[in-house]
Amino acid sequence: MTHRILIVDDQPDIRKLIRLTLQHLDDAELFEAASGGEGLHLAQSVKPDLVLLDVMMPGELDGYQVCARIKKDPALGSHTKVILLTARAQKEDLENGRKAEADAYLTKAFSPLKLLDLVDEMLA
Repeated sequence: MTHRILIVDDQPDIRKLIRLTLQHLDDAELFEAASGGEGLHLAQSVKPDLVLLDVMMPGELDGYQVCARIKKDPALGSHTKVILLTARAQKEDLENGRKAEADAYLTKAFSPLKLLDLVDEMLA
């Protein structure tokens, strides 16, 4: 079974790092978006199993808002896991992730091995 993974981050270097880390997964199809709005629209069309979502993005929607909308969407929320990615890991940030119903929270700069372990756990 092929798993669909959506990477949403406004920084091309971060998207590239994640893509290179995950490209070795045999059963993964990768999609990318550069903004929260683009990520939400792509999620609604490809219905990913997992979204790797940056918290701080410019534009109309930040990662918390995108996560909350994915989790409330009847076509996505029941099967789409969301891992929030952020450089911010204060108690308030973690609480905001919990309120948005994120499945996991990974602090940048994360190790590729930790990312792979978390992705495997979410897709198991």
